[in-house]
Amino acid sequence: MAEESWHQARLIPTSGINGADEQERRATSALLAVMSSVREFGRVLTQPIGAPAGQLETYIEVPFYLGERRLYPDGLLRARRGQKEWTALVEVKTGVNALEAEQLEAYLDIAREQGFDAVVTISNEIPAVAGLHPTKVDKRKLKRVALHHWSWSMVLAEAVLQKEHRGVADPDQAWILGELIRYLEHPRSGALQFDDMGPSWVTTREAVASGTLRPGDKCAPEVAARFDALLRYVSLQLGRKLGDDVTPALSRKELAEPELRSQSLVQSMSTQGILQGAINIPNAVGPLGVTADLRAGTVTCHVDIAAPRDGRATTRVNWLLRQLRHAPDSTRIEAFVMHGRGAGTAELLRAVRDQPAVLIEDPKKELRSFRVALGSPLGSKRGRGRGSFIDSVENAINSFYGDIVQDLRAWTAAPPRLRESPEQPDESPSLTSTALSSQDGADPEQPPSQPTEDSELSLTDHRNEPVDTERSEQPAPSPATGWPGTSEIST
Repeated sequence: MAEESWHQARLIPTSGINGADEQERRATSALLAVMSSVREFGRVLTQPIGAPAGQLETYIEVPFYLGERRLYPDGLLRARRGQKEWTALVEVKTGVNALEAEQLEAYLDIAREQGFDAVVTISNEIPAVAGLHPTKVDKRKLKRVALHHWSWSMVLAEAVLQKEHRGVADPDQAWILGELIRYLEHPRSGALQFDDMGPSWVTTREAVASGTLRPGDKCAPEVAARFDALLRYVSLQLGRKLGDDVTPALSRKELAEPELRSQSLVQSMSTQGILQGAINIPNAVGPLGVTADLRAGTVTCHVDIAAPRDGRATTRVNWLLRQLRHAPDSTRIEAFVMHGRGAGTAELLRAVRDQPAVLIEDPKKELRSFRVALGSPLGSKRGRGRGSFIDSVENAINSFYGDIVQDLRAWTAAPPRLRESPEQPDESPSLTSTALSSQDGADPEQPPSQPTEDSELSLTDHRNEPVDTERSEQPAPSPATGWPGTSEIST
């Protein structure tokens, strides 16, 4: 038998999974075991939810009593460091199974009775905003116990980032983490990709197309939440490829009150027929904006970049063109002038390459910034596959970043250069100053044999005493006769 047909032994096999219960049990055991074995991976998951940096203990199907009922949470996490101990119950769902509010509230009651700190849920549900739980529970049960959620996409993304980019100190532990990644990426593991826009997608899309969607319709908020979940999923996938944390771009108000973000999306859908958002990519020139126009059937990605602060207008346009050498000709470029209002000039990249001046409406006005945008067809299907809304948005973001954003660099001013000191004429060492001043300039020419009054004073009398000018004006004595006015001495 040829070796190509042999199957390599795996630490966490996908064969033998029968039913949803077995799928959940195997996924829970594999994840919790690797979290306790690979210290770096367990720490990166538990630190944001309050666990101390100690040895992590993990258990599965721990029994508890709630009244007369005997309940079995899927798992339990415990971390100890010094006198501090942190414990959390774990509830896991795989595939299309959703979390149930009644079950979560029962686990919150158990955690409160046992003095535990948190309940952690894991499922394929992706919340629209990080930190927001996808299941609504009674808020009174959250006073003493915290409720956290991990999506399987987030868990997989963190595992890839830790192994491929952040690093694992022990080679054997790195191999174990790689086995978990291989298992979660398998379709039979139950850790599914984002593959559904929800049951309200078709109704909402048709209402938008016909112009009958209203902000008060019940179907609109669900689609808005699924769109934000899609942006979060695409951010996680892009972060896996880049090796860095890519997150949706939200304002402080939207992070504090997620309902504001949902209301904004519902309003834009009902009035303009668009869904829009942005993602933050570390060290990129700016947030990558995404606009899905449900009426026109297009998805547009764009990024804004500040223009250089010196040079002529054509020089600034050429500076941008040099960075867009890999961009397709259908890319749209918009130019905005300083202190200008409204839309600026806009042309396709093919026209700007031939004649950069087409973006300059008035050469006397200074260019402030550019917007680089690229549109593509938008799918309408609810799920995955050709012609789907999810794939068209994900492909548009990945292509726009690869062809345009990753090549853009922000302009920086040139550093100041040292001023060259002027050449000084040769002078006597005793009269030459070695200190160079910024106020020094060219000295006016003076007659070479005209001593100044100060120099005569300094040379004749160093005690600053008055000088006898009459004596100084008498002629020098003759060697034969002596000083004038004296009698000659005979010998």
